[in-house]
Amino acid sequence: MNKKNYYLAIDMGASGGRHILGHVEDEKLILEEIHRFSNAPRRKGDSLTWDTEGLFREIAAGIKRCGVLGKSPNYIGIDTWGVDYVLAGKNGKILEPAYSYRDSRTAAYLDTPLPFEELYAVTGTARQPFNTLYQLLADKAAGRLDDAAALFFLPEYFSRRLTGDPGGERSSEYTVASTSGLMDAEKRSWAFPIIERLGLPPALFAPPREPPYPAGPLEKKLAEETGCGAEVLMVASHDTASAVSVTGEDDLYISSGTWSLLGIQSSPILTEAARSAGYTNEGALNGRVRFLKNIMGLWVLQQTRHELGDAYSFAELESMAREAEGKNANIQPIDINLPRFLNPPSMINEIKDEYRGGSWIPGDPGELAYCIYLSLASSYKRAVDDLEAITGKKYPVISIIGGGSKDAFLNSLSARYTGREIHAGPSEATAIGNILLQMRYAGEGRPRRGFTETVIKL
Repeated sequence: MNKKNYYLAIDMGASGGRHILGHVEDEKLILEEIHRFSNAPRRKGDSLTWDTEGLFREIAAGIKRCGVLGKSPNYIGIDTWGVDYVLAGKNGKILEPAYSYRDSRTAAYLDTPLPFEELYAVTGTARQPFNTLYQLLADKAAGRLDDAAALFFLPEYFSRRLTGDPGGERSSEYTVASTSGLMDAEKRSWAFPIIERLGLPPALFAPPREPPYPAGPLEKKLAEETGCGAEVLMVASHDTASAVSVTGEDDLYISSGTWSLLGIQSSPILTEAARSAGYTNEGALNGRVRFLKNIMGLWVLQQTRHELGDAYSFAELESMAREAEGKNANIQPIDINLPRFLNPPSMINEIKDEYRGGSWIPGDPGELAYCIYLSLASSYKRAVDDLEAITGKKYPVISIIGGGSKDAFLNSLSARYTGREIHAGPSEATAIGNILLQMRYAGEGRPRRGFTETVIKL
C-alpha cells in the first residue's frame, strides 16, 4: 500500500493566514484547516509595515500543530500577496522594516525617469502605487539600497527562514517576482535595461525560476520543535497565481478576496488599449501570464466593518445589504477603484463623500454594505467590457474563486450587472492550487474530485 503524503499549504493574505493540510483519498483531495491567524499592517511612525517576526511565529505554530495532530506534512509551500519584500543587507542581516504596499511613501515616485508607456511596453504592468518598482524608488531616495545586497519577496523570505537560509545559488520564484513591475513580460526575465536606467542595483534581483522547485529541508531545530521533517517547496507563491491554476486556461475568472483580480490566462498583451484600461500582465504557470485588472475588492467592506467596531459579521452585513437594496433600488454605484479607497483614515467617510452632491448618502451599515456590493459588481462589468474589447473575445461565464466566492449576494449582483453566468468556487482555490503544485513536484497525480462550485444562471 502506498504511503499517504500530506501537503501543507501556508496561505498568507494581507488580512489573515491559514494552514491548509491536504491529502488524497479515493482520488479526492481532502482539505483540513489546521491553523488560522490574523494579519494587518502595523503603524510605525508615519509608515505601515509588516510584523515579519510575528508572522513567522504563526507559520511555525501551524507546522507544530500538524505534528501534534500526528499529520506532519511531507511537503510545505507558502504563498502570499505580491509586490512586498524584505531587503537583506551586505552583512547578511535583514534591513528593517518590511513595508506594506498600502504605505504612502511611494506617492512621490510614480513619475519615474522613464515614460510609463515605455515601461508598459516591456513589463506590461499597470501603473499602481504599490508596485515593487515604486517602493524601490522610495527606498533608493531614502538611502536604504546603499546597504542592500539582496531582495526577497515575502514568500521567498519566509521559505528561507523555514530552511534556515541554507545559502547556495539564489533564485526568485517567477510568479511573485512578476508582480514587481520590473520583469520583461515576454522574456519572463528581469528587465535589466529598465532596472539600470531607474538606478536600481541589478545585484538585488536573483534569476527567476519557474515553480515548483525545492527550497530545502525544514531547518533542523525547527524540525525538532515541530516534529516535522518536511521539504519546503517554492510553489506558485503569489496567491493569485496559485488560485487561478484551478481554473481552465481559457476561463474568465475573478479571484475574490481582499482584492478582486479579474482576468484571463493568456500570452502577454502589451497594447495601448490594455495599458489605457489599467490591465496588468503577471506570471502564471505553463508559460502563460495572468492578464488581469486589480479591483479594490472586499477590502472596502472589511475596513467598513472594522470602522463599525466589528459589531456585525460578514453574513449579517450581507443580509442587511439585501434589505437595503429593497429600499434603495435606484441607487447608483460609485467608482470603488479610486485611489481614495486604498488606505483612507475613514473608509465610511470616503464612501459618503463620493455620494455627496447627489440626492442620497448611505447612512446605516446595511446601506453602506449595499453601496460596496453594488459598486463592486459595477466595476466587474466595466472590467469585463474592457477585457472583451481588448481581446476581441466573448466570455459568457465568470468563475469566481477564493474566499469571496462564498458571498452569495455579491455573486448574484455580479451576474445581474455583467450579464454572465457565475460559477462560484472553490473558496479554497489558493490553497488547492498551492497543494496541486506540491503534488506535481512529488510525482503524485492530480486528484479527479474535490473541487466544488455553485452555478448562478441568468
